Amino acid sequence: MAPALPALSADQQAAWAAAAALLRGSGVDLDAGSAEEAEPDRPRTVLAVTGRAGSGKSLLLAALTGALREAGVAAVSPDWAFRKRERRSFAVLAPTNKAASVLRARGVPATTIHRILYTPVYDPAFERVARWLAGEGDRPEAGPLTGAQLDRARASFDGHGSIPAALAAAGLRGSDFITGWTRREDPLDIGLVDEASMLDARALDDLQAIFPTLLLFGDPAQLPPVQGQGGMVFEALPPAQRRDLTRVHRQEADSPILDLSEALWDPALGFEDFEDLLRGAAARDPRVQVTGRADADLMARSPMLVWRNATRIRLIHAWRLHVVGAEEPQVSAASIVRIEREGEEEPFIPYAAQMGATFLHGAAVTIHKAQGSQWDTVQVFAPDLYAAARSGRAEAGQPLWKRLAYVAITRAARDLRWVVASRLARPAAPLSVEDLGGTPGALALEAEE
Repeated sequence: MAPALPALSADQQAAWAAAAALLRGSGVDLDAGSAEEAEPDRPRTVLAVTGRAGSGKSLLLAALTGALREAGVAAVSPDWAFRKRERRSFAVLAPTNKAASVLRARGVPATTIHRILYTPVYDPAFERVARWLAGEGDRPEAGPLTGAQLDRARASFDGHGSIPAALAAAGLRGSDFITGWTRREDPLDIGLVDEASMLDARALDDLQAIFPTLLLFGDPAQLPPVQGQGGMVFEALPPAQRRDLTRVHRQEADSPILDLSEALWDPALGFEDFEDLLRGAAARDPRVQVTGRADADLMARSPMLVWRNATRIRLIHAWRLHVVGAEEPQVSAASIVRIEREGEEEPFIPYAAQMGATFLHGAAVTIHKAQGSQWDTVQVFAPDLYAAARSGRAEAGQPLWKRLAYVAITRAARDLRWVVASRLARPAAPLSVEDLGGTPGALALEAEE
């Protein structure tokens, strides 16, 4: 039975048809809702769906994810290598955890590319638990976890699809059950990659070595990869392997941010012209503001977006001094601490996530690192973009400042603040843990079996 699809525009229907044809060639028929057994000798295929912000890439990705599940294709857990090779599977990937978390918030089981390329090695005492959670074994009748702990682990895994998060919900730490990490050698099946503009040629080669069938979703107007050769990986694909979404879809109230993002691609538009457009939008719509001071209160919730790393460091230092030096300072240390792990830009910390904790970049982040992220309200440090405009630099055939501005303003889900001067406003009130924005999970005492 064909999946129930959301209302699609003509360009989205064409992209869906191309994706369905690609999957049909790999043995998965979305129209019939069926999947053949995996064949390791099938030819490797790739399709790119590209479009600017608001063109419906995420909608298509979510719809394809749902259709694959209806066809009996299982979502890969990044934390467990499937032992049943005949089982058809798919994985939704993003270059950063920020980008993956945006998809997970929409119900798409996304993970980072790093966590697919590298899988954890489990302590043998917990391997049976991991196998059971992954649907490859029976519930352990005896072992290191009690029945109540197994129940909590199952409930967590059913909700989030993460084995480490499930074991953390059972009261364990990562060091209790993960002894190391190993590079995935065995091939997987179907890969869907969001924010593909951030991929370089090497990353694409690594993914193609694992996934015989690969679908890329990317925005050609975003910044190319820092280590790339000046272009996007999907630009090198032949026209038959690309579908471009050209229509920008509006909500009930037209978004001024989408209007501004489209205006950037007028070849005659200069930086001063763009700021005039911003001021005009601000006069008509309260969702856009042009201001001479950065909002310190907002920087506790979402970072200021900048071009240069030196600017990021100066803003972080200024914000810390300004906030901590304010009268009756009450800033939580968690709001200025960045937790890092080698190989991952923002690693997933299951226990902290379960508790509802929120970790920020420390009040400022470069626009390059912000790709794939989203905040309700975004502040953009305009002096940095003006410097980019004065430099005359271009990236992938477009002025650098335009790509920077495009990425920066489209990170805003609702409100945009364009900061035109190097000034930091005092907090309106002392900051507290409520400014972190996370909602702690309810605590409850349970009797162990």
